[in-house]
Parts: sequence; C-alpha cells; structure tokens
Amino acid sequence: MIRFSKNIFLFLCLLASVNTFAQSTTNSPYSEFGLGQLSGPQLPQNRAMGGIAAGLRKSGGYNNINLANPASYSAIQLTTFDVGMYGGFNGITDGNATEKNFTASLNHLVFAIPVNRKSAVSFGILPFSTMGYRYRTPTTIEGINIDHIYSGDGGLSKAYAGYGFQLGKHLSLGANVSYIFGKLEKNRDTESPDDLTFTNSRNQSSKSIGGLSFDYGAQYFQNLSKRVKLTLGYSGTAGNKLDASVTELSTHYTKDATGAEDVALDTTFFNDGISSSLKLPLMHRLGFVIEKTDKWLVGADLTLSQWEKYREGSENPGLNNSMGIAVGGQITPDITSVGSYLKLVEYRLGFKYDKTYININNNDINEYALTFGFGFPLPSNRSTFYKINLGTELGRRGATKNNLVRENFANIYLGFTINDKWFQRYKFD
Repeated sequence: MIRFSKNIFLFLCLLASVNTFAQSTTNSPYSEFGLGQLSGPQLPQNRAMGGIAAGLRKSGGYNNINLANPASYSAIQLTTFDVGMYGGFNGITDGNATEKNFTASLNHLVFAIPVNRKSAVSFGILPFSTMGYRYRTPTTIEGINIDHIYSGDGGLSKAYAGYGFQLGKHLSLGANVSYIFGKLEKNRDTESPDDLTFTNSRNQSSKSIGGLSFDYGAQYFQNLSKRVKLTLGYSGTAGNKLDASVTELSTHYTKDATGAEDVALDTTFFNDGISSSLKLPLMHRLGFVIEKTDKWLVGADLTLSQWEKYREGSENPGLNNSMGIAVGGQITPDITSVGSYLKLVEYRLGFKYDKTYININNNDINEYALTFGFGFPLPSNRSTFYKINLGTELGRRGATKNNLVRENFANIYLGFTINDKWFQRYKFD
C-alpha cells in the first residue's frame, strides 16, 4: 500500500500562514517608493551566497528549492519542504542622528514534490515586497511651526505553483504561476507640535492589490570532467498587470495635552474602491554555476529589471531601471566524514550589489552587502534528511550626501529543510 510521510501535516501550515506574509517587516524610508522594498525569491541558502540562483540546481548533497529559476525543479529527487524566519537590524542616519530598529517575521513556506526522475512540482508562499517607514519634515508657515509627517505600512505576498522538467540530457525548462496580493497604506499628516488648538490634517491612501504573475526559466548543464559540471541559467518575469482598489480619505483632527490624538473632527474627502491597475516590469536574470559534486560550487548572477516601464494606472511614479550583480560560492570539506561534524557543514560566502529603482534628486540609491552562512546537517534516517540553513547579509543602502539618509543593515535568514520520500510503495507496512 502507499504510505504517506508523517510530515504531511506540514502542508496545513501553508494554509494557516497566508496572512502572516502580508505584514510589514521593514523600517526603511526608501520603502516609500514603488511597491516598497522588494524581498526577492531566494531562500537562506541562496542569500548566503550573494543571492546567486540562475544556474543553481542543488546546494550540496541535499535537494534544494530554487524559486528564482523554476527550471531547477527538475533536479529535485526527494520531496522537499522548507520553512524559514527572517530578522533584520537596521540603523538609519542622516549624518547627525541615528535611529535603530529591529523587525522579524515568518519568511517562507515552500514545498517541492518530484513527479518522476526528471521533473517536479513546487508550491508555496513568501513575501514579495514590504513597506514600513515614518519620517517628518519641519517647516514654518506664518510664524507657526509645522511638521509634515509621512508614514507607510503594509506589504505584498506571493503564492506560487510551478513545474520544472528536463528535456534531453543537458536542458531543463520550468515555469511558475503566482498570485501576488496584499495592501499598501500611505499617510501624510500636517501637524503643529506647539499649538494644541491647531487643526491637524491627514491624507490617507490605501491600495489593495491582487493579480497573477508568470515566471519562467531555463538551465543548460554540461560536465566539464567526471565530477565538475557547468550550469548556465536564465530566468525571467513577464510584465503582468495587477488589479488595484484604491481608497482615499482626508480628515481633520486635534491632539490633547498629552499628545494623544482625539477623534477625527470631520471628513473632508472620501473615495472608496477606485479601480486601477499596476503594470509590472519585465525582469531578467542571467547566471552560471561551476560545481564539483558534493564538494564546492561558485557562481555569479546578473539581474536587469525595466522599472521605467512600471505603471500605476497610466503613470510611472519616477522609478528607474534597476541592475544587480551577485557572486558567491559554497564548500563542504568532506560530505562523507564520520569523525568530524565540522567537515559535514556547508560554508557559504558571497557579495551583492544592487542599483535600485530609486533615484532622488539625481542620486541613485545603491545597495551593497557582504553575505555568508552555513548549512548544518542534522541526524537523519534512511529516508528522511534534515538541515538548518543560516544566511546573513551585512550591508548598506543609500548615502548621507545631498540631504539623503544611509541605512546600515544586518539581515538574518534561518531556514529548516526536510528531504523525504513520500508516496512510496512498501512491500511490508
């Protein structure tokens, strides 16, 4: 008879966790622009190597779910489950003062199940973008001190299902269909910090978003020697449209002597359920990986995204084309070691650079990060294998010149991977 793995209950976690991903998990003034701070589809094992993904099929001896290129699913030979957490520290400085923050959340919940020896399906949920910021700009109007306060919150999630298959001896193809959904909220307040009789005002904009997106990929792999293989990879995202429903609200309010906000005095404008659309840009990722089976791998990726073609309705909100470069690698000292656990550990290192889609006063907002991490194998049995993956990014975003701000950040990603044999036919129960 067919016996299902006892880990089948993990599938229920997918259904129970949908709302978790739509919450804000950042505190960055640069998340105000566009769709917020893009999360990227990489798992901790990819992030520890700079984020390389286009040419990555397996990360060491374990089956690995590489969402950034669905062509890699064809390399999955065991049912694979991966769940992870995220924690981020950042310090925001304008050159005079520094504000420190910490955020944390569930980061991903993904599955992959082999269909046969040369194909597999994958599905799951992960963040697509996050928005979280609050800052104030002081000014004086007719002798009255006025603060303009800008804030935002929310995020988009991505639920996907994909299929990858090998075609011939050297080529693999794959595709994902995704549903991107969530809410982004922005506020702009005008307050007087000194005059309690001043009538403050607030403009609120809430945007509910939902729609389909399509990813596709290809990998070509060729042995350079008996144990060394080269994989060339490409993946892309089609420029799909997402539906948006926009609610706009303007109110007046006052504050009491303690600074607490009173009930709104009146509503000066309200418009609910304005239908709109978002046009996502074409995104491209090219890369390669050279690996020695169960020993080491090195690779690099180039990403290009045409954000100048992004549209909110019929307009582009000032976004620019973006570009990213990632390099990284991994080494396992001795995957067969029985006397030293440290020789079984996977050691990962990388670097990434991103020219983001943000340009403020002719200043590109760039991001740099040094990445590193580990893959810690856990005790396993004859059919089930476990691993903890840790990925860390230490980096900087923006600069303090021209009245801008700089962010120093440390992002920590922790993932738990299970490789198991499901849907096996056993002779004895």
